[in-house]
Amino acid sequence: MLNVTINGDAKRVESGTVADMVRALGLHPEKLAVERNRAIVPRGSLDQVMVEEGDVFEIVHFVGGG
Repeated sequence: MLNVTINGDAKRVESGTVADMVRALGLHPEKLAVERNRAIVPRGSLDQVMVEEGDVFEIVHFVGGG
């Protein structure tokens, strides 16, 4: 388990990729923007970037509507 911060809240998550983490949170990687340690993670890289101890994430959901 890794200690990270997600949207200002301390969390413990399984080791794996950023995509693994957001799926474990019940989110869909294709519908969000993820910032890791103040840098945007390109959506195409979410399955390649590994979560590391102490990472700080900001996750924003895209909401459709009109």
